[in-house]
Amino acid sequence: MIIYRYLAREILLTMVAVSGTLLLIIMSGRFVKYLAEAATGKLAVDVLFSIMFYRLPGFLELVIPLGFLIAILLAYGRMYMDSEMVVLSACGMSPAKLLKLTMLPTVLVALFVGSMSLWVSPWGAAKTELLFAEQRSRNEFTMLRPGHFQSIGDNSFAYVQSVSNDREKLNNLFLAQLAPDGPTIAVAQSGNQFFHPQYNQRFLELHHGVRYQGVPGSAAFQVTEFERLGQFVPEPEVTAAQTNEADSKTTLSLLSATDAPSQVALQWRLSMPIMVLVVALIAVPLSRTNPRQGRFLKMLPAIILYLVYVASLSSLRSSIEEGGFPLWPGLWLVHGVFLLLALIIFIGPSNILSRFKRGAA
Repeated sequence: MIIYRYLAREILLTMVAVSGTLLLIIMSGRFVKYLAEAATGKLAVDVLFSIMFYRLPGFLELVIPLGFLIAILLAYGRMYMDSEMVVLSACGMSPAKLLKLTMLPTVLVALFVGSMSLWVSPWGAAKTELLFAEQRSRNEFTMLRPGHFQSIGDNSFAYVQSVSNDREKLNNLFLAQLAPDGPTIAVAQSGNQFFHPQYNQRFLELHHGVRYQGVPGSAAFQVTEFERLGQFVPEPEVTAAQTNEADSKTTLSLLSATDAPSQVALQWRLSMPIMVLVVALIAVPLSRTNPRQGRFLKMLPAIILYLVYVASLSSLRSSIEEGGFPLWPGLWLVHGVFLLLALIIFIGPSNILSRFKRGAA
């Protein structure tokens, strides 16, 4: 029991540190992407942290299996380097018993990842999609930022000097719309939004300004001074989250669904905890380290195996959704291949070959 607690503590503490570092890297990259969209006015700044919070469970279910794999390699690799494994082996710790003790914290991690993939991640995906839907419903007028040139649709740009606190009035604004027959530029002292019930469209009403129409380099310009001018405001195009529609459904609804995207989405959710079990089977034999080689020697092959594992699941899921691969065996084929590979690594190719020769004799 003491040895089990020691091994579990070493693995879990290392997993938390590694997973936290990987999570910070991934979330930083994604946050920079959303921040760039907010800078161009495609997303409201006040929803960025909400989006990252709801995307967190989806990141965790992919990061934790990799963090757990690296944790086993680091923890057991250190114990091999410090000859702790030699002492445990002398006390009767066989590779099979070490694997058995390792599977106890592995089951705990698999249950946590399963709760993420089966319940928490779908909830987060649904909330994220709701936020993006709300952003799509926002018009360009409400997303204009003072002191910045911003795109407000295809070939249309705007600049406002200031915006009222209630976002209802724009002051000192500039609008430009590019067209094959020449640009149209409007400059106005102020503007406000109104909704036209007949056309069911939003318009920006400009006050006290001038509109210029013509071809650059030509003297044929049309200059129009106006007291009031209605300018159509197109709906913004907001980049949606990179999620499948089935990812935002609850697991119970996927169980009752019969279409291929829903069924393969269910297989994907079940694959996350299964992947934790398989990578543990791979990591334990790969952690065997010769002190003269260093404990980082087998880190790269293990990470490459994990990336191939995830890429195979993702590629096969896309193929099933497009009808290029049958729903059965589906993603279970990938798990079967890597489980077989894990058993080969654990038993050892030479032991398998000798057993095969003895059986043939």
